[in-house]
Formats: sequence, C-alpha cells, structure tokens
Amino acid sequence: MPELIQIGVQLPALAVACAPKAQRRTQVFWLQGVTLVWMLLEFGVSAYAAMTAHSSAMLAFGADSLVELMSATVVLLQWVPSISIPERKATRAASVLLFVLAVVVAGTAFTSLALGMRPKASRAGIAITVAALLAMPVLAWLKRREAHHSGNTALAADAAQSATCAYLALIALVGLAMNAVFHIAWFDAAAALIAIPILIKEGRSAWRGKTCGCC
Repeated sequence: MPELIQIGVQLPALAVACAPKAQRRTQVFWLQGVTLVWMLLEFGVSAYAAMTAHSSAMLAFGADSLVELMSATVVLLQWVPSISIPERKATRAASVLLFVLAVVVAGTAFTSLALGMRPKASRAGIAITVAALLAMPVLAWLKRREAHHSGNTALAADAAQSATCAYLALIALVGLAMNAVFHIAWFDAAAALIAIPILIKEGRSAWRGKTCGCC
C-alpha cells in the first residue's frame, strides 16, 4: 500500500515536469516554422531584386536570408527526437553561418565598388526590406524570450540572426532609397559594408555561447 501511494504521488509530478518541456518544444517548432516560411519568401524576393537591380546591398540581404534559413533549420532539427543535434553544435553552426554571411557581404560589396556597378531602383527590394524591418524584430524578440526560458543558446544565436536580419533590412532599405532618390551608386555597397562589424560581433557572441543584448 505505501508503494502504491508513492506511485500515485509521483505521476502528477512527472506530468507537471513534462508539460513545460512539451510546451517549449511546440513554441520552438512554431517560431522556427514561421521563420522558415518567411525566409523562403524573403530570399526569393531579395534574390530577384538583387539580380534585376544589380544591388550588392540586396544581394547581401538575400544571402542573410539564406543563412538564416539554414540556421533556423539547424535549430529546428535540434528539437527533433530522431535527429537530436547537440545544443553546443547547433550554436557553433549558427555562429559559423554568421561568419560566412560576413564574408559574403564583404565580397559582394567590394566587388560592386571595384567594378563601379550602378544599381537600379527596385520596388520589390524596398517592399521586402520594409516587411522584414517590421517582422524580424518581433521574431527576434519571441525567440530571445523563448531562449531565455529554455536556456537554449542555439535558439538565442538564431534570435541574434533574426535581429541582424532587421539591421540588414534597414541598411539595404537606406541604400536602395538613397540610390533611388539621389542616384548615388556607391552608397549601396557602402551600406552593405556597414553590416559587417555587426555580423562579426554576433558570430563571436554565438561561438562563445553568449546572447546579444541588442536582440
């Protein structure tokens, strides 16, 4: 009888302990699912705008969308039981992707300056950067809050990428607007170069397993 009473007491405690974990998993799946859908749309539109407008800032923004798409996938796979990527490896992967993005941005910007490329005005580019500027800070905040509750550094690194996406959206938007209004060709590439220190800082923070206070 004492054993039966003890079992009866433990079962509700186990259910209570498992409930928050299941809820966190559901929230992470929802957040990363929204991120994946949005990043696919963002990458498609920004890639089209970069090709049609010959804009290095939009190419950098599109590269960021692709990198964040991969980062969101890594974080999502971490919560899949059959795959179960270790949190530390997921965080390091997100960090490496940020460094890769910094190299891509630098390469495209310097190439644009060296070749003297003159980007065209892009309505599609302006529209997608405005949309990202509104959506990504919200996603970054939700991911950062969930990372704080779950103690997941990989999700925190992904939140940093979402915040970085918002910064790049603002930079790309300013570059597109300045070029469209004042026809300053070099401003597009210069706007892309401004993002590099941000990317490096976020990558170092993610590699060390730290979260960014600005996310």
